[in-house]
Amino acid sequence: MTGPFRPRLNWHTTLVLIGGLASASTTRSATPPVDGTFRDVGDGLAWRRDRVKSVPLVYSVVRFDRSRSDLKLIPTLAQGRRIGLGTLTQQLEQLPPDAGKPVAAINGDFYSTEDEPFPGDPRGLFISGTELVSAPVNRDCFWLDASGQPHVGGVKSQFILKWPDGRQLPFGLNESATENQAVLYTAAVDPASHPSGTIPVVLEKPDGVPAAAFQIGESYRIRPTSRPRSKGPGTAAIHLPTEWSTQFRRIPTNTPVEIITRTTPDLKGSPAAIGGGPALVRNGAALNPRAVKSNERHPRSALGWNRQYFFLAVVDGRQPDWSIGVTLSDLAVYMAGLGCDEAMNLDGGGSSELWLNGRILNRPCYGHERPTATTLAVVRQPAADGPAPNPVTGSPAPRP
Repeated sequence: MTGPFRPRLNWHTTLVLIGGLASASTTRSATPPVDGTFRDVGDGLAWRRDRVKSVPLVYSVVRFDRSRSDLKLIPTLAQGRRIGLGTLTQQLEQLPPDAGKPVAAINGDFYSTEDEPFPGDPRGLFISGTELVSAPVNRDCFWLDASGQPHVGGVKSQFILKWPDGRQLPFGLNESATENQAVLYTAAVDPASHPSGTIPVVLEKPDGVPAAAFQIGESYRIRPTSRPRSKGPGTAAIHLPTEWSTQFRRIPTNTPVEIITRTTPDLKGSPAAIGGGPALVRNGAALNPRAVKSNERHPRSALGWNRQYFFLAVVDGRQPDWSIGVTLSDLAVYMAGLGCDEAMNLDGGGSSELWLNGRILNRPCYGHERPTATTLAVVRQPAADGPAPNPVTGSPAPRP
């Protein structure tokens, strides 16, 4: 939907223009979008702000054109290619030059905080550039399929270790391990974070060549190694329950254990995926999502799309003089009202943050950027076809 926003709840009819909004990075103001419309900032990007004065509520939205071959969605990790914590701005700064230039971004999945074991561990599925970093859990997630089409829904892990005698053992990926749990650690985890008893292994393709990347929907093989842990191809380690660990060390090197990363549905070839949930919009209709604190008002973030656009949206909260936040059902109605055919909730609270052309568009409730685990970035790459990007990326950044 490209026309004016038509809210579905009575209190949304009080949407008005916002001017002179202070952001976390500047107090200068831009010419704000016309009420209920998007302001074009160039080369496929636009933004808007909506305010409900009587509640109060403030929404910020970035929209980008799906037909632009030069605009890509890329999930990022806090420490570049490693799990950890870092602000959204820091994560964008660590993108390699060949990834493209970041032009917009929103905070990503739920995660283990600095007060929990394994800080920065994404709670759900994470794939970036086809590299699998985190396994799916019992929560909706977003992914692009091998042809680049977006999806939202549940993904069931069927990750298994297959012993030479046919026995199978489920395993987790790059996460905190209990004594009786199997967990594989790839190069995305600093070896200093591995739990005690973890065994260094070589991660190989079926033909025995060290794997350059760990991918979903594939089969690999692992075998113990005494070589020093490095950052090169095949770098990995595994934590196993005690009885399995003893047996694993005794397996001859010429009969490696098979490791399988199947899922339902099959995500083989996915170039990008990120956890979150629950789903907010299906086939253009707002859902009535249920989750912890779903009926409480909080800052919230969401990703949505239709055939023409992707939408990144944040609603501020926990600031009674500015914006008190919304329930998940309210957010679902808002995303449907934007014209989304599908939409999914992302992490919220102090993590909610929306960034465009170097500026933070919303007001994070802590008054500053919170270190998080992942970000969903929009990057501009050289166009293979379609409209050529402006040599100067986009129009000047909005200064809320």
